[in-house]
Amino acid sequence: MSPRLLLLPLTRAVMARRLEGAGFVCPLPTPDGMQDVYFPPEWPGDALPLLPALLADLNAGQGEMDGTFIAVHRGNLTALGQLGVLGGVNGQGEQQIGYGLTPEARGRGYATEAVGALVAHLHAAGVVTVTAQTATSNPASSRVVQKLGFRLVGSGHSDQDGPLSLWAHT
Repeated sequence: MSPRLLLLPLTRAVMARRLEGAGFVCPLPTPDGMQDVYFPPEWPGDALPLLPALLADLNAGQGEMDGTFIAVHRGNLTALGQLGVLGGVNGQGEQQIGYGLTPEARGRGYATEAVGALVAHLHAAGVVTVTAQTATSNPASSRVVQKLGFRLVGSGHSDQDGPLSLWAHT
């Protein structure tokens, strides 16, 4: 966890509710018990097109996405973004992550706080190297990983984001 944020598991119920429509309240387990979390209409931002595939990947009895979290503001219980692992840990102990915030939450240090908590969690779980890719057209995302001590290790390209910077944290 982090000072201002709760990282709550992304659940089947949340994904289903979001696909039904924008702007809703959903009860989620927090350290203080079940609490209603508000999901603003713009949540989860750029990750919205991924939700149908994530939902389809869940097994029948699986209620949440392993390694994927909702960043929730502790004070007002509003969902600010989504972050988590992409795929599994490879043979070298590397785990890729992804993250994104709603537009209104950007520029306030929430991404750095959330990603920092995720990186600490992954290293504590035995991940040797956490990797991330940032679009070169999104310098704010690169600043997030730089502040957390990621080092630039290469470049790449994606059809969706164009040129990418590849980062690693050990």
